[in-house]
Amino acid sequence: RRPYEHGIATYDWQCYLAFTDRAFNKTIDWQPAKTDLWHGFTRHHFEVDGCECWVAVPKHPRPGNHWVWCTEWPEAFTERTGTQRLLEEGFYHIHMKVGTMSLGGPPALAHMDAFYRHFVAKGLNSKGTLTGVSRGGLYAYRFAAAHPDRVVCIYGDAPVCDFKSWPLGATPGRRDENGVKNLLELYGFKTEAEALAYKGNPIDNLEPLAKAGIPLIHVIGDADQTVPPESNSAILEQRYKALGGSITVFHKPDCGHHPHGLEDPAPLVDLIKTYTTQWDTENCK
Repeated sequence: RRPYEHGIATYDWQCYLAFTDRAFNKTIDWQPAKTDLWHGFTRHHFEVDGCECWVAVPKHPRPGNHWVWCTEWPEAFTERTGTQRLLEEGFYHIHMKVGTMSLGGPPALAHMDAFYRHFVAKGLNSKGTLTGVSRGGLYAYRFAAAHPDRVVCIYGDAPVCDFKSWPLGATPGRRDENGVKNLLELYGFKTEAEALAYKGNPIDNLEPLAKAGIPLIHVIGDADQTVPPESNSAILEQRYKALGGSITVFHKPDCGHHPHGLEDPAPLVDLIKTYTTQWDTENCK
Protein backbone atom coordinates (compact mmCIF):
# COMPACT_ATOMS: atom_id res chain seq x y z
CA ARG A 1 0.00 0.00 0.00
CA ARG A 2 1.34 3.41 -0.96
CA PRO A 3 -0.08 6.63 0.54
CA TYR A 4 0.25 8.51 -2.75
CA GLU A 5 -1.75 9.22 -5.89
CA HIS A 6 -2.11 6.93 -8.89
CA GLY A 7 1.12 6.44 -10.85
CA ILE A 8 4.64 5.07 -10.75
CA ALA A 9 7.46 7.37 -9.70
CA THR A 10 11.01 7.18 -8.39
CA TYR A 11 9.79 6.24 -4.93
CA ASP A 12 7.94 3.23 -6.33
CA TRP A 13 11.01 1.99 -8.17
CA GLN A 14 13.01 2.38 -4.98
CA CYS A 15 10.50 0.12 -3.20
CA TYR A 16 10.53 -2.44 -6.04
CA LEU A 17 14.32 -2.53 -6.07
CA ALA A 18 14.54 -2.80 -2.28
CA PHE A 19 12.17 -5.78 -2.38
CA THR A 20 14.10 -7.41 -5.21
CA ASP A 21 17.40 -6.90 -3.39
CA ARG A 22 15.97 -8.69 -0.36
CA ALA A 23 14.48 -11.46 -2.50
CA PHE A 24 17.82 -12.14 -4.21
CA ASN A 25 19.88 -11.40 -1.09
CA LYS A 26 21.74 -8.67 -2.93
CA THR A 27 23.64 -5.94 -1.11
CA ILE A 28 25.82 -3.02 -2.23
CA ASP A 29 29.38 -4.10 -2.94
CA TRP A 30 31.43 -1.45 -1.17
CA GLN A 31 34.70 -3.19 -2.09
CA PRO A 32 35.96 -2.66 1.44
CA ALA A 33 39.56 -2.87 2.57
CA LYS A 34 38.16 -4.32 5.79
CA THR A 35 34.81 -5.00 7.44
CA ASP A 36 33.89 -5.01 11.13
CA LEU A 37 30.88 -4.96 13.43
CA TRP A 38 29.82 -1.62 14.88
CA HIS A 39 27.01 -1.56 17.44
CA GLY A 40 25.82 -4.83 15.94
CA PHE A 41 25.80 -3.54 12.35
CA THR A 42 28.19 -4.43 9.52
CA ARG A 43 30.58 -1.59 8.76
CA HIS A 44 32.67 -1.39 5.60
CA HIS A 45 35.94 0.59 5.46
CA PHE A 46 37.37 1.88 2.19
CA GLU A 47 39.13 4.90 0.69
CA VAL A 48 37.82 7.68 -1.55
CA ASP A 49 39.88 10.58 -2.85
CA GLY A 50 42.73 9.65 -0.52
CA CYS A 51 40.52 9.78 2.60
CA GLU A 52 39.39 6.97 4.87
CA CYS A 53 35.64 6.34 4.67
CA TRP A 54 33.18 3.94 6.20
CA VAL A 55 29.56 2.94 5.86
CA ALA A 56 27.51 1.19 8.57
CA VAL A 57 24.78 -0.84 6.88
CA PRO A 58 21.28 -1.20 8.34
CA LYS A 59 19.94 -4.75 8.53
CA HIS A 60 16.79 -3.71 6.68
CA PRO A 61 17.55 -0.63 4.54
CA ARG A 62 14.75 1.85 4.16
CA PRO A 63 13.35 1.96 0.58
CA GLY A 64 15.42 4.50 -1.29
CA ASN A 65 18.62 3.75 0.65
CA HIS A 66 18.54 6.92 2.73
CA TRP A 67 21.61 7.94 4.72
CA VAL A 68 22.81 10.04 7.65
CA TRP A 69 26.26 11.51 7.14
CA CYS A 70 28.01 12.50 10.36
CA THR A 71 30.73 14.87 9.18
CA GLU A 72 32.79 14.76 12.37
CA TRP A 73 32.89 12.71 15.59
CA PRO A 74 30.72 9.92 14.10
CA GLU A 75 31.51 7.49 16.92
CA ALA A 76 30.82 9.86 19.81
CA PHE A 77 27.63 9.83 21.89
CA THR A 78 25.93 7.49 19.41
CA GLU A 79 23.19 6.54 21.87
CA ARG A 80 22.38 10.20 22.54
CA THR A 81 22.51 11.37 18.90
CA GLY A 82 20.12 8.68 17.68
CA THR A 83 22.71 6.97 15.48
CA GLN A 84 21.85 3.43 16.52
CA ARG A 85 18.12 4.05 16.34
CA LEU A 86 18.41 5.46 12.84
CA LEU A 87 20.35 2.38 11.75
CA GLU A 88 17.55 0.27 13.20
CA GLU A 89 15.09 2.39 11.20
CA GLY A 90 16.94 1.51 7.98
CA PHE A 91 19.22 4.56 7.49
CA TYR A 92 22.82 4.01 6.39
CA HIS A 93 25.33 5.76 8.69
CA ILE A 94 28.29 7.13 6.73
CA HIS A 95 31.48 9.04 7.40
CA MET A 96 34.54 10.39 5.62
CA LYS A 97 37.67 11.39 7.53
CA VAL A 98 38.66 14.75 6.11
CA GLY A 99 40.63 15.69 9.25
CA THR A 100 39.37 17.11 12.52
CA MET A 101 41.01 20.44 11.79
CA SER A 102 40.04 20.78 8.13
CA LEU A 103 37.26 23.10 9.36
CA GLY A 104 35.02 22.71 6.31
CA GLY A 105 37.56 24.52 4.14
CA PRO A 106 37.76 24.21 0.34
CA PRO A 107 39.94 21.04 0.43
CA ALA A 108 37.46 19.33 2.79
CA LEU A 109 34.50 20.26 0.59
CA ALA A 110 36.27 18.81 -2.46
CA HIS A 111 36.85 15.52 -0.63
CA MET A 112 33.23 15.47 0.53
CA ASP A 113 32.00 16.02 -3.02
CA ALA A 114 34.04 13.02 -4.19
CA PHE A 115 32.61 10.88 -1.37
CA TYR A 116 29.05 11.94 -2.19
CA ARG A 117 29.48 11.02 -5.84
CA HIS A 118 30.97 7.68 -4.83
CA PHE A 119 28.21 6.53 -2.49
CA VAL A 120 25.40 7.75 -4.78
CA ALA A 121 26.98 5.82 -7.65
CA LYS A 122 27.00 2.77 -5.38
CA GLY A 123 23.24 3.06 -4.87
CA LEU A 124 22.53 5.37 -1.94
CA ASN A 125 19.91 8.09 -2.28
CA SER A 126 20.76 11.39 -3.93
CA LYS A 127 19.51 13.18 -0.79
CA GLY A 128 20.14 12.54 2.88
CA THR A 129 20.71 13.99 6.33
CA LEU A 130 23.88 15.84 7.32
CA THR A 131 24.92 15.76 10.96
CA GLY A 132 27.27 18.46 12.22
CA VAL A 133 28.62 17.80 15.71
CA SER A 134 30.70 20.65 17.19
CA ARG A 135 33.24 21.77 14.55
CA GLY A 136 31.45 19.38 12.18
CA GLY A 137 28.87 22.13 11.86
CA LEU A 138 31.26 24.00 9.58
CA TYR A 139 31.56 20.94 7.33
CA ALA A 140 27.84 20.16 7.20
CA TYR A 141 26.57 23.69 6.65
CA ARG A 142 29.18 24.70 4.10
CA PHE A 143 28.65 21.50 2.10
CA ALA A 144 24.87 21.98 2.22
CA ALA A 145 25.12 25.61 1.10
CA ALA A 146 27.21 24.50 -1.88
CA HIS A 147 24.89 21.56 -2.68
CA PRO A 148 21.39 22.19 -1.28
CA ASP A 149 19.94 19.72 -3.79
CA ARG A 150 21.71 16.89 -1.94
CA VAL A 151 20.24 17.51 1.51
CA VAL A 152 16.98 16.45 3.16
CA CYS A 153 17.71 18.08 6.53
CA ILE A 154 20.59 19.13 8.78
CA TYR A 155 21.05 18.09 12.40
CA GLY A 156 23.50 20.38 14.21
CA ASP A 157 24.65 19.35 17.68
CA ALA A 158 26.39 22.21 19.52
CA PRO A 159 27.57 23.14 16.02
CA VAL A 160 30.18 25.73 15.16
CA CYS A 161 28.25 28.12 12.94
CA ASP A 162 30.86 30.87 12.76
CA PHE A 163 34.63 30.33 12.97
CA LYS A 164 34.97 33.82 14.43
CA SER A 165 33.66 32.20 17.62
CA TRP A 166 35.75 29.02 17.34
CA PRO A 167 38.64 28.68 16.65
CA LEU A 168 39.33 32.41 16.35
CA GLY A 169 37.66 33.40 19.62
CA ALA A 170 36.98 36.90 18.29
CA THR A 171 33.33 36.67 19.32
CA PRO A 172 32.09 34.78 22.40
CA GLY A 173 33.74 31.39 22.14
CA ARG A 174 37.13 29.79 22.67
CA ARG A 175 40.35 30.42 20.80
CA ASP A 176 42.30 27.40 19.54
CA GLU A 177 45.76 28.29 18.24
CA ASN A 178 46.16 25.10 16.21
CA GLY A 179 42.72 25.68 14.74
CA VAL A 180 43.58 29.26 13.84
CA LYS A 181 46.74 28.12 12.07
CA ASN A 182 44.83 25.55 10.03
CA LEU A 183 42.03 27.99 9.31
CA LEU A 184 44.37 30.56 7.77
CA GLU A 185 46.19 27.93 5.74
CA LEU A 186 43.20 25.95 4.44
CA TYR A 187 41.04 28.95 3.58
CA GLY A 188 43.94 30.88 2.11
CA PHE A 189 43.68 33.83 4.49
CA LYS A 190 46.85 35.91 4.77
CA THR A 191 45.83 37.47 8.06
CA GLU A 192 43.28 36.99 10.82
CA ALA A 193 41.70 40.25 9.67
CA GLU A 194 40.86 38.55 6.35
CA ALA A 195 39.30 35.65 8.25
CA LEU A 196 37.20 38.03 10.34
CA ALA A 197 35.92 39.76 7.19
CA TYR A 198 34.97 36.46 5.52
CA LYS A 199 31.27 36.07 4.62
CA GLY A 200 31.14 32.32 3.98
CA ASN A 201 30.39 31.07 7.48
CA PRO A 202 27.19 29.08 8.06
CA ILE A 203 25.48 32.08 9.70
CA ASP A 204 26.25 34.13 6.55
CA ASN A 205 25.21 31.61 3.92
CA LEU A 206 21.73 30.40 4.82
CA GLU A 207 19.76 31.66 1.82
CA PRO A 208 20.47 28.61 -0.40
CA LEU A 209 19.18 26.33 2.35
CA ALA A 210 16.04 28.39 2.95
CA LYS A 211 15.27 28.54 -0.78
CA ALA A 212 15.62 24.75 -0.96
CA GLY A 213 13.27 24.37 2.02
CA ILE A 214 15.80 22.40 4.09
CA PRO A 215 14.60 21.99 7.70
CA LEU A 216 17.18 22.36 10.46
CA ILE A 217 17.45 20.66 13.85
CA HIS A 218 19.77 21.97 16.58
CA VAL A 219 20.62 20.57 20.00
CA ILE A 220 22.50 23.04 22.19
CA GLY A 221 23.73 23.35 25.75
CA ASP A 222 22.66 26.75 27.04
CA ALA A 223 25.81 26.93 29.20
CA ASP A 224 28.20 25.99 26.37
CA GLN A 225 31.31 28.16 26.65
CA THR A 226 33.31 26.46 23.87
CA VAL A 227 30.71 27.09 21.16
CA PRO A 228 28.36 29.58 22.85
CA PRO A 229 24.81 29.61 21.44
CA GLU A 230 24.69 33.41 21.39
CA SER A 231 27.41 33.61 18.73
CA ASN A 232 26.46 30.43 16.85
CA SER A 233 23.07 28.65 16.94
CA ALA A 234 21.08 31.65 18.21
CA ILE A 235 22.27 33.86 15.36
CA LEU A 236 21.68 31.10 12.84
CA GLU A 237 18.17 30.47 14.19
CA GLN A 238 17.24 34.16 14.04
CA ARG A 239 18.55 34.61 10.50
CA TYR A 240 17.07 31.36 9.18
CA LYS A 241 13.61 32.22 10.48
CA ALA A 242 13.92 35.69 8.93
CA LEU A 243 14.51 33.93 5.58
CA GLY A 244 11.38 31.85 6.09
CA GLY A 245 13.30 28.71 6.99
CA SER A 246 12.20 26.01 9.44
CA ILE A 247 14.38 25.21 12.45
CA THR A 248 13.71 23.20 15.61
CA VAL A 249 16.02 23.87 18.57
CA PHE A 250 16.32 21.61 21.61
CA HIS A 251 17.76 23.49 24.58
CA LYS A 252 19.62 21.77 27.41
CA PRO A 253 19.59 24.15 30.41
CA ASP A 254 22.78 24.24 32.48
CA CYS A 255 24.55 21.94 29.98
CA GLY A 256 27.93 22.82 28.51
CA HIS A 257 29.47 21.64 25.25
CA HIS A 258 29.29 18.02 26.45
CA PRO A 259 27.56 15.65 26.43
CA HIS A 260 26.23 15.93 22.90
CA GLY A 261 22.78 14.73 21.90
CA LEU A 262 19.76 14.14 24.11
CA GLU A 263 19.19 11.73 26.96
CA ASP A 264 16.32 10.40 24.87
CA PRO A 265 17.05 11.01 21.17
CA ALA A 266 13.58 9.89 20.04
CA PRO A 267 12.55 13.47 19.06
CA LEU A 268 15.62 13.78 16.81
CA VAL A 269 15.00 10.41 15.18
CA ASP A 270 11.32 11.21 14.65
CA LEU A 271 12.11 14.53 12.97
CA ILE A 272 14.67 12.99 10.62
CA LYS A 273 12.20 10.23 9.73
CA THR A 274 9.43 12.80 9.17
CA TYR A 275 11.55 15.00 6.92
CA THR A 276 12.76 11.97 4.96
CA THR A 277 9.20 10.75 4.46
CA GLN A 278 8.19 14.23 3.29
CA TRP A 279 11.00 14.10 0.73
CA ASP A 280 9.81 10.68 -0.44
CA THR A 281 6.27 12.03 -0.82
CA GLU A 282 7.40 15.07 -2.81
CA ASN A 283 9.67 12.90 -4.93
CA CYS A 284 6.77 10.55 -5.66
CA LYS A 285 4.48 13.41 -6.67
